[in-house]
Amino acid sequence: MTETATLAGGCFWCLEAAYKELDGVQSVTSGYAGGSVENPTYEAVCSGETGHAEVVQLEYNPETVGYDELLQVFFTIHDPTTLNRQGPDVGTQYRSAIFYHDDDQKEVAEAYIDGLESEGAFEDPIVTDVEPLSEFYEAEGYHQDYYEKNPNDAYCTMNAQPKIRKVREKFVGKANQ
Repeated sequence: MTETATLAGGCFWCLEAAYKELDGVQSVTSGYAGGSVENPTYEAVCSGETGHAEVVQLEYNPETVGYDELLQVFFTIHDPTTLNRQGPDVGTQYRSAIFYHDDDQKEVAEAYIDGLESEGAFEDPIVTDVEPLSEFYEAEGYHQDYYEKNPNDAYCTMNAQPKIRKVREKFVGKANQ
């Protein structure tokens, strides 16, 4: 049994690499969601004019890793308080968003965010959008498994590796060691 989650938290290369560390995550596909143009290209999304965010779409086994656990990782590996920015990446395509697939995911995501806000988990308010997934477009082939293919890339070293370390340190027992 598999379920699907779609998340945006900055560069999809970094999210993809981090989520591949988790037991129960069966596949991670980089792509685009939340925009108004059919079949967008990377260049079009980077222009900021399509309205898409860089996302990862996760296929996961809910008996091994729950949706709430995926959200816990999500809120650990990116800053949900910066609007349209993650690290060096700026623009609406790098926004923080949860694209839910059904009402259950919507409820869990909203409750999770409310819980973080009520416990004061972050100094600033969470700006993560929670919106229905209308369409997912798979990114070009060279974006898939980018970190695995380019582990010494300077961008990956500076941005993906710290996220991978966080997953390995904070989610012991859930991470593929």
